[in-house]
Amino acid sequence: MKHSLPSVRPVVLAAAGALALLAGCATEPEPFHPLETTKYTLENTDRLAVDRATQHAVTCTGLYDRLLANGRMEVVANLRNREKHKLEVQASCVFKDESGINLLEETAWQPVSIAENATATVHFTATNPLSKKYTIRVRQAR
Repeated sequence: MKHSLPSVRPVVLAAAGALALLAGCATEPEPFHPLETTKYTLENTDRLAVDRATQHAVTCTGLYDRLLANGRMEVVANLRNREKHKLEVQASCVFKDESGINLLEETAWQPVSIAENATATVHFTATNPLSKKYTIRVRQAR
């Protein structure tokens, strides 16, 4: 009576493959970290000014503005923390007229706390209905 070696080989190969597959599942998954990209960010522009101490750590991923029913401008900015630790910054808004001239209307600096690799939203509302343009300012907390 001969034992057939070729019929044992597929069973051994299947068992070895299953062990290899299961061994790969035993590793701990790494936490998700957002990819660094500048595709959807606004750096220092006429609508955003970030001080030197903060510009490497904070970016703006969105600026939105609209006119309210009473004619005043509302501005919303999404500030993203690129660091691996919590950041404390301050944000303010300077409102300007249609030609870009400062209306001498600046909001008070407001504290903004941004968790690591997270985004915080800040809101500003003009008091003067002549406000048509703006610059968001971001600086290191004082």
